[in-house]
Amino acid sequence: MADAARKLDSDDTPLYREAPNNIEAEQALLGAILVNNDAFYRVSDFLKPGHFFEPLHRKIYEVASELIRMGKMANPVTLKTFLPANEKVGDMTVMQYLARLAAEAVTVINAADYGRAIYDLAIRRSLITVGEDMVNIAYDAPVDMAPQEQIEDAERRLFELAESGRYDGGFESFGDATKLAVDMANAAFMREGHLSGLSTGLRDLDKRMGGLQASDLIILAGRPGMGKTSLATNIAFNIASAYEPVQQADGSVVAANGGVVGFFSLEMSSEQLATRIISEQTEISSSKIRRGEINEAEFEKLVACAQTMQKVPLFIDATGGISIAQLAARARRLKRQRGLDVIVVDYVQLMQGSSAKSAQNRVQEITEITTGLKALAKELSTPIIALSQLSRQVESRDDKRPQLSDLRESGSIEQDADVVLFVYRDEYYIKNKEPKPGTEEHLKWEMDMNEARGKAEVIIAKQRHGPTGTVPLAFHGEYTRFSDLAEDSHLPERFE
Repeated sequence: MADAARKLDSDDTPLYREAPNNIEAEQALLGAILVNNDAFYRVSDFLKPGHFFEPLHRKIYEVASELIRMGKMANPVTLKTFLPANEKVGDMTVMQYLARLAAEAVTVINAADYGRAIYDLAIRRSLITVGEDMVNIAYDAPVDMAPQEQIEDAERRLFELAESGRYDGGFESFGDATKLAVDMANAAFMREGHLSGLSTGLRDLDKRMGGLQASDLIILAGRPGMGKTSLATNIAFNIASAYEPVQQADGSVVAANGGVVGFFSLEMSSEQLATRIISEQTEISSSKIRRGEINEAEFEKLVACAQTMQKVPLFIDATGGISIAQLAARARRLKRQRGLDVIVVDYVQLMQGSSAKSAQNRVQEITEITTGLKALAKELSTPIIALSQLSRQVESRDDKRPQLSDLRESGSIEQDADVVLFVYRDEYYIKNKEPKPGTEEHLKWEMDMNEARGKAEVIIAKQRHGPTGTVPLAFHGEYTRFSDLAEDSHLPERFE
């Protein structure tokens, strides 16, 4: 008992541990920057003011970086105006302190090493914060917080730390936001097709949407039989097969074209999904593949296609009834391990909410799911394509083209989505209304059927940063494939 009750202030257990820091490294780096502003560019891509431990050093670095970026000289004289004149550093004034930093400066050659040491210590301090919070919450957990929920929260915080090198969120200056906007415009200008987002592989859809934008929640909705899943798999495969990785200066890999796709298939197994994609790529009917009604040449085609698909970065999670928290945790993990540029969820109504409260009310549950998907899209900075069912009220109208009010179970789907797309095929409805052969109505029906055959519409009913409207596409039902319609100007010459 005596051992267990040892005093906290004994020699082997310090009462207070200071957070990891290196004031000397901070002083050395700031001195180098003040003597030679080129030193700033050796650390500016990874070192931010918040990484400094000493508040005054944060302020000096922040002011110096602003001056240097504006093309002005940053030295003790020019910085003096922007720093608190009355503040004391020990016995010195701020001006004297700046002069001392410059006088004892290290060479520019060492700047990057000092910058990296400051950065690493800042990450450690953030890890300590996350760890302390985990311990404190685990000791005094609220009644309604399940351990699983705490694990997911800790995983999210660690992911943020690993991805961005900082754990804070908070405000961002408008200047930084403007710089990001200009960078995005530049990327769109340089990229083939002038798209600011990821290309879907469908020309006309890209023209209307500018590609799939990072952090957008895109709802793709339609009645059963319209081809929602087909369009989603088409887009997913187009993106994954166009993937071209490029290594950055810091060793990380980003997509120059296409991207890594995470496909959450709650309705179909991974094998069914793969069969669909193989059918679409080889132009062999999926029903023939399943029944084995294929000849030797077609089988060789299948094998060749399967070998090509081995290299495609398309990852499928076929867990049924996955919750929004589980989906988020798995998406974060995939992003850390393999990279992640697009997420597809098939489909929203098969997902579950995470909280017990929302499970009692379906509308609340769908609200939690769509809000969670939008938050995840922002957190991972990836577009999320979420499929959704439409209510039956579409069937009772003469014009069966969907409207926003047809989205099932919750207005939150429409509210949280940045883009709402509806898939509509007139052919599906005309086919089911075939009159008696040989009648006048049948001739008219045949004309309508020929007009609608092989055509589909993607109706852009909502788009936060672009026009709404209808995009015509070609649809090959046998291979469940959508493609661009041939433009009149590209059709072969016709002679009457």
